[in-house]
Amino acid sequence: MSDMERGSLTPEEEILSQRMDKLRRLREEEGYDPYVNESWGVKHTLAEVRRDHDDISVDESREDVSLSVAGRLMTVRKQGKASFANMQDETGSMQLYFRLDSMGEECYRFFKKWIDAGDIIGVEGHPFRTRRGELTIAVTRCVLLSKALRPLPEKWHGLTDTEVRYRKRYVDLMVNPEVRDVFRQRARIISSVRKTLEDHGTLEVETPMLSYLAGGANARPFVTHHNALDLDMYLRIATELHLKRLVVGMMGRVYEMGKNFRNEGMDAMHNPEFTAMEVYWPYCDYVDMMDLTEEIVRKAALDATGSTTVTWQGTELDLGKPFRRATMVELVKEHCGVDFDGIDDDNEARRIAEGEGLALEGDESRFKVLTMMVEEFVEEHLVQPTFVMGHPTEISPLSKRNPDNPDYTHRFELFVCGSEVANGFSELNDPIDQRARFEDQAKLKAAGDEEGHPFDEDFVNALEQGLPPTGGLGIGIDRLIMFLTDSRSIRDVILFPTMKPKA
Repeated sequence: MSDMERGSLTPEEEILSQRMDKLRRLREEEGYDPYVNESWGVKHTLAEVRRDHDDISVDESREDVSLSVAGRLMTVRKQGKASFANMQDETGSMQLYFRLDSMGEECYRFFKKWIDAGDIIGVEGHPFRTRRGELTIAVTRCVLLSKALRPLPEKWHGLTDTEVRYRKRYVDLMVNPEVRDVFRQRARIISSVRKTLEDHGTLEVETPMLSYLAGGANARPFVTHHNALDLDMYLRIATELHLKRLVVGMMGRVYEMGKNFRNEGMDAMHNPEFTAMEVYWPYCDYVDMMDLTEEIVRKAALDATGSTTVTWQGTELDLGKPFRRATMVELVKEHCGVDFDGIDDDNEARRIAEGEGLALEGDESRFKVLTMMVEEFVEEHLVQPTFVMGHPTEISPLSKRNPDNPDYTHRFELFVCGSEVANGFSELNDPIDQRARFEDQAKLKAAGDEEGHPFDEDFVNALEQGLPPTGGLGIGIDRLIMFLTDSRSIRDVILFPTMKPKA
């Protein structure tokens, strides 16, 4: 490459070019290919080395201990006959000490000439503590296992550009150990949820991600095409309808943890591809599901953090005490001073809402107005865990009616810090009522509501076979993880969030 060509390169491209040249020379001059090593006998993680030898005193050297570790060099400080480096593996980091007398001339020469920050190496040696008090591995043998052609970020200890972090998660994980910790916590939270459900005798199942209908929620689906059947199909927006079919089929308590897909907006709380858990228990109701929700959240907090008190973005959340339970009507009365129990006219409801500053189209029912007022004026104030109950029937097509007031349902949503985390209800098991509600939703869909629920004839047929009284619950796993790991955005808890391609 000419000097003129080099002058047009970015700093990263310049290093890439230099590393490519070094790789070529390494192969030609040394006959060494760093990509053909099949295995390195890792006998210890860096965390194990620190655990087993942290009691070493200053200037003590345990030459009788033989260590074999591997990892990525994060920094290298090459000097004359002695050099230092910092190595990191998946468990932690540690200083390495390279010395000509200990390694031998050929091995030390190879290290100095060919190995750079970012490279993955295997190391043999013994532990000691420097005069400055740092636990260190004195290297006796070093093998280059993989040559890194691209450089680490300039400040390897902190890649802060969120756009780069999400697009190049592999770099983010490499240089930000706290990000790796979040995803380890994510795994513990998911394991905790599974264990809680399985301790209650709940069977984990798998249902289709592709379906002829996108049902189980009011949301806009992704559409794809099945070539062999010449048929449009949908990525699932929820697992609900298939899981309830299993309850009809006498599978007992069932749950599914998996991906759902909704073709909607993206923000700090929404990603088109997300993880949800849905569970259905026959012979239970929405009160049982609220109790289960509390248990799941509380145990997940304990398993992930060791405490039922967590902090999210500066707000302390007490997950140890019973979660508040209040109806939508009660909450609007509390926050807006409007009592919907005394409103039985749609025009009056719209007039009151407009007086509160709510923008309306003019044809909303009083139940729709109630819902809008909760969304606009109440949800942001629901900081501590709160079950919002008593949803109108017209916005809850799969929930059982309240027999004392059929305009409302036995449904709840759990809110934390103003965001919905869970949704559950006593499942509608009356096939005649279900058919009528599907018909109402189909009319909305025909009128242009892209989130209207489609008519699912087979699901109605399943209900006609007999669905026992059933309690159902859905939890947004990503949001739950956000609150338990103090993560600001849903993208911080999804390894590879959806991103718009770079131009």
